[in-house]
Amino acid sequence: MELLQLQYFLAVARLEHVTEAARSLHVTQSSLSKTIQRLEEDLGVPLFDRTGRGLQLNEFGSSFLHRVERALFELEQGKQEISDLSSPEHGTIELAVTNASTLPDILRRFRNKRPNIQFHVQMLTTQEMVTLLHRGEVDFCLSSPPIQGGGIGSQVVYKDPILIAVPKVHRLADRSSASLAELRDEYFVGVKRGYHTRDLVDSVCRSAGFTLKYVYEGNEPTRLSAMVEAGIGIAFIPSTAINPRENIHYLQVEGHELVREIALLWNRSRYISRAALEFRDVVVEYFEMLSKR
Repeated sequence: MELLQLQYFLAVARLEHVTEAARSLHVTQSSLSKTIQRLEEDLGVPLFDRTGRGLQLNEFGSSFLHRVERALFELEQGKQEISDLSSPEHGTIELAVTNASTLPDILRRFRNKRPNIQFHVQMLTTQEMVTLLHRGEVDFCLSSPPIQGGGIGSQVVYKDPILIAVPKVHRLADRSSASLAELRDEYFVGVKRGYHTRDLVDSVCRSAGFTLKYVYEGNEPTRLSAMVEAGIGIAFIPSTAINPRENIHYLQVEGHELVREIALLWNRSRYISRAALEFRDVVVEYFEMLSKR
């Protein structure tokens, strides 16, 4: 059994499609198919049920996949550890975030300390983040909400107040706070259902006896401020997403502790480089600073 066979099997098992797997591996379909066939011959059982170019893991394949993922994961961790020991001043930190509003400040602070360390950042849904965490493909995630699960480490680093954003010509623009009841007849702009902040706000408003009226629902949180400025609607926006240059007034929510928790997540089994550990310290210090403001 060869390492290349296991790597090819892993790609096909995850994509369950020969063409897509061959494209991701930069090999021909015929080469990929022959490699998988040799692996099955070595094992003495088929690993996939075949339907044209599509493949589906069978019982043997599903059982074998779990072992292959563990084996290749350990080999990759060994490579990471050797790289860290041999060249601690260089390397790449793999990050995933559910919202990037605080990331520029954090990366800038870290880069001032470790200018030779590179970053690869992905913005993901919570479920995509869980998948990468379990596979050990990221060093750290910044997630809201926190994620609980076997093998995942989690540290809540900040409780981020969610504020009411209104144009400066709005009837509430001379106030420092407002109750949810005062927002009952307002029109709102927001992100789509499934985003944690949206689901949290909707739930709190339902408990207050009304449903928010959305005139805009998108998948880019950064667009909401522009919509508020344009007078399209008002919005609930986390404090960490505030841009002081915007022509927007922010109010606190009366009578409710409307906050989202931001957590730092990691795979407990993944090797964490010295640079990544220093990055974690920068993240914690940054949010401690925000908490004291």
